[in-house]
Amino acid sequence: MTHLVIAWKSALPRHHFCPTVVTDPTSPVTPPNPPSDYAVLRAMLLERGLLRRQPAYFVLKILVNLLLLGAAITLLIVVEHLVLVLFAAAFLAFVYGQIGLLGHDAGHRQIFSRSRWDTVVGYVCSSILGISFAQWVEKHNEHHAHPNRDDMDPDIEFPMLAFSESQAREKRGIFRFIVRHQAVLFFPMLCFTSVSLRAGSVQFLLRRHIAKTWLDIVLFVAHFAVYFTLVFLFLSPLHGLFFILAHQALFGLYLGLVFAPNHKGMPVLEKDAQIDFLREQVLTARNVRSNPLIDFWYGGLNFQIEHHLFPTMPRSRLRKARTIIKDFCAARQIPYYETGMLRSYVEILRYMRQIGRLA
Repeated sequence: MTHLVIAWKSALPRHHFCPTVVTDPTSPVTPPNPPSDYAVLRAMLLERGLLRRQPAYFVLKILVNLLLLGAAITLLIVVEHLVLVLFAAAFLAFVYGQIGLLGHDAGHRQIFSRSRWDTVVGYVCSSILGISFAQWVEKHNEHHAHPNRDDMDPDIEFPMLAFSESQAREKRGIFRFIVRHQAVLFFPMLCFTSVSLRAGSVQFLLRRHIAKTWLDIVLFVAHFAVYFTLVFLFLSPLHGLFFILAHQALFGLYLGLVFAPNHKGMPVLEKDAQIDFLREQVLTARNVRSNPLIDFWYGGLNFQIEHHLFPTMPRSRLRKARTIIKDFCAARQIPYYETGMLRSYVEILRYMRQIGRLA
């Protein structure tokens, strides 16, 4: 299996390598022709009821997020001092991140048995955040279908970053300079995640026929109309500018910190690598060790292996699934990697420094 990996092992400690794919919001989420190992594992989880939806759990999540959003907007309205304005921006950034994680759940049809309601939740979340739900679903589909696969996973295709030797050697000019220093620049660059999401949404909406994207366009425009009205109606122009910069940067940083440990620094597979569904999903993902605070901060995505194997599994069931899946992988000598939160970021930076030297 190791010959499939472009670059990984030398960037990580020795112990690191030990011996459902979302389509659209209304379609089934199971891998085509699942291998026998996957079928056996899925049957085990079905028998324990771990793939059943938990709408009551998510209704509570929705209500909590709406209350947090209301509190954040109230804080924005009443604050005057710049320090409090920046605190309001940070709080709203956290709330945005939590809403983004809820939208992620909806995009995977984790919430309701009827997919139309998941779609409604997804569109509400995306309109609050100012992104296109249709664009996010399409891009995320590609990622789940080809995680960490060179030239196929959009989540490792960036002009200013490189995650494989081939990507590093392709860079030219300013991009080559940035990639050489990407380990140092990585966390600051995460602050632009929200800008990247909006840019991707705009590109998607411009190249698609308006008949198919009119709802996304309306909600996208409405978001910014409401957002800028709220900010500059209750804040001075200068304070409003500081608020927007801080809010968008911290929102992007939060999303980046949540999503980066999932796959960054894990094996990057060649485009034509032959590997079955189960092993591809497990080999390319990293879990972050669980505790209640970590589970809340990551929205369940710290159970990345379990999530990638069974994207429709409600996040509230991932912890129970972890024990079953980890033991299942161990019995078949399938690599299963889990580490602490801080250690995951150290591994990411070490890997990015190694790849950056190849530019």
